[in-house]
Amino acid sequence: MVAFDSNFVGIFSRFEGEICSLKRRRYCCNTDLIQKEHLSKKRFCKHLNGIFYSILVSLFTQVSFAQNDIADRENKFYQIISVPIPDSVKLEVGGLAFTDDDKLGVATRRGEIWVIEDPYQQKNRLPKYSLFASGLHEPLWLAQKNGAFYTTQRSELTKISDTNADGLADNFHTVYSWPISGNYHEYSYGPLILPNGNMLVTLNLSWVGRGESLTKWRGWMLQITEDGKMTPFATGMRSPAAFGLNKVGDIFFAENQGDWIGSGRITHLDQGDFAGHPAGLRWSGEPNSPIALKRSSFPDSAGLMFDYAKGKPNFKLPSIWFPHTVMGISTSAIISVNSDKFGPFEGQLLVGDQGHSKIMRAFLEKVNGQYQGACFPFREGFSSGILRMAWGSDNSLFVGMTSRGWASTGKDLYGLQRLKWDGKIPMEIKEMRITKDGFDLEFTKPVDQKMAASVSNYAMTGFTYSYHKKYGSPVINSRKCTIKKATVSSDGKTVKLDINGLREGYIHELKVDNLKSADGEEILHPKAYYTINSFPEGSVHDHHAMNHDNKVEVSGCGEDSQKSVREQPSDWKKGPDIIITMATKPGLKFDKELIEVRPGAKVKLIFNNNDDMLHNLVITTPGKGAEVGKLAMDMGLDGTNAGYIPATNSVLFHTCLIQPETSQTIYFTAPKAGDYPYLCSFPGHSFVMKGIMRVK
Repeated sequence: MVAFDSNFVGIFSRFEGEICSLKRRRYCCNTDLIQKEHLSKKRFCKHLNGIFYSILVSLFTQVSFAQNDIADRENKFYQIISVPIPDSVKLEVGGLAFTDDDKLGVATRRGEIWVIEDPYQQKNRLPKYSLFASGLHEPLWLAQKNGAFYTTQRSELTKISDTNADGLADNFHTVYSWPISGNYHEYSYGPLILPNGNMLVTLNLSWVGRGESLTKWRGWMLQITEDGKMTPFATGMRSPAAFGLNKVGDIFFAENQGDWIGSGRITHLDQGDFAGHPAGLRWSGEPNSPIALKRSSFPDSAGLMFDYAKGKPNFKLPSIWFPHTVMGISTSAIISVNSDKFGPFEGQLLVGDQGHSKIMRAFLEKVNGQYQGACFPFREGFSSGILRMAWGSDNSLFVGMTSRGWASTGKDLYGLQRLKWDGKIPMEIKEMRITKDGFDLEFTKPVDQKMAASVSNYAMTGFTYSYHKKYGSPVINSRKCTIKKATVSSDGKTVKLDINGLREGYIHELKVDNLKSADGEEILHPKAYYTINSFPEGSVHDHHAMNHDNKVEVSGCGEDSQKSVREQPSDWKKGPDIIITMATKPGLKFDKELIEVRPGAKVKLIFNNNDDMLHNLVITTPGKGAEVGKLAMDMGLDGTNAGYIPATNSVLFHTCLIQPETSQTIYFTAPKAGDYPYLCSFPGHSFVMKGIMRVK
């Protein structure tokens, strides 16, 4: 089998990872736990031999029949290795931090801190887990400084020490505390330790049908000293779960889609900056606030963020937008690549995504003193929802994951994996720099000169999002750009694109088709998304062209109105035969997993979205629920405009994609007897948010 010859080494490595990923079984824990649970080493080996064949066959099948799968292609360059987790440890990762002696500290959402000895599995096949602390209130970060761990609980920044060196925490010191209202959405993150030793924390907004700052400093980034002195640093945040430093020490934070937030993004922050969400401005009048903007100055809909920010001091635009569902749905971690030991991307940022269980890559440059740049796909296929990342001493990247209540494409409830570069250079767009005439694309390898010089192999579309208090935004003002000329450098590593139609304040999608390296290797990720906040001096681009076509709105409700009838049909003289009321419940669930109707019944279905994110309800033909969910995931930029309702006969009836705290009613006649799956087709939700309409 050809696939065996070319992929054997990679398969063997993946076999190791697959074995260790079976973390819920007794044989995947450390030796002490094996002995404690009376599972002998002999029996342990027998278990491994017993599952070897089925796993190996599974991997060969994947290699033979899924060569085009992007995760398989990425695996040739960056391998995912699972770190074994004992069955007795529920490692819902909230934070990762290495100790001075190279042990890995892991904070969990269940309020524990575990210390993992030899997480690289260099000394033993199974790392050793030790419980260091427990009883914390959902710590969602972990840092280590001078022999102590630091973490944020819901209401405080805590320093946790082991004063008698017995391996157990015995001193819990409150460095700084803040009030909480008890709202479930009041997550806290940090600390990020700055080079001067000060610490940054961020505080989530509360959720009451919209993001609000119910208690002081919610929606803010705070700077805190070791002795507990706090300085408000910046605001305008909704759910700032991720923040980090680039190679030169500048601060970036990541934001998730929500009210006032059209899509995920990362933003460079200086002290006194405002990042876009107005709720935190409730505290801008405090004596120590560095921001003068007022909440009352924001209308419910402000057009385009780029236009609205003009003339407002310290209103910081996103450095890079991550188009929703195309690049991810929930940005969750930022880490800088500060070494050439992890491939050709030194100086760039890696950005995790919880919902899509993947890592993206961000290239940044300064134009007229402000950061902007491009994002690219990087590595998919992690086992759960990525929340935190940390560099190991061997230059591998540790990735901590959790998905309980936060659905993810990775099916496990939690996980710990390691991403390791195997030394081979992938064919990629390494950098995308704006020029006076368009963009310069620098590749990791010399390109095929003939292919790269053909303008037909490139396509670009500009688009943006509405800036309003509604949850998220569809793609608006989409317009194609014209690629006029492609010029290849003499060394074949740079292509200069001359482009008409670029717009300030817009995201620009680049598609590269039919392009290979000089030695015939296909480009691994042929798409990029560049955010233009400013053109270079002397640019030929029109700084104002089309910047005010910001009234475009779309229904977000699919193409076939007959599948989403929102008024009672006129021939229903006696009204509906049955009224079904559906709602949501925590954990991305419908409140009913089974509804029953008779064939031919006139059905009135009321869907109440009482969650804090966008949802729809889609009823499919028998056995097609998973297929429709996958089709919705693949809709790309067109998804929001269509409400993530794929144009397929497998969809029978559906609501629109509706805002949080709203409802919608649809009417339909029940089909013939059978089991009809229903789901929320918003990308990522369909894995868990589903049920069956039984017609009998």
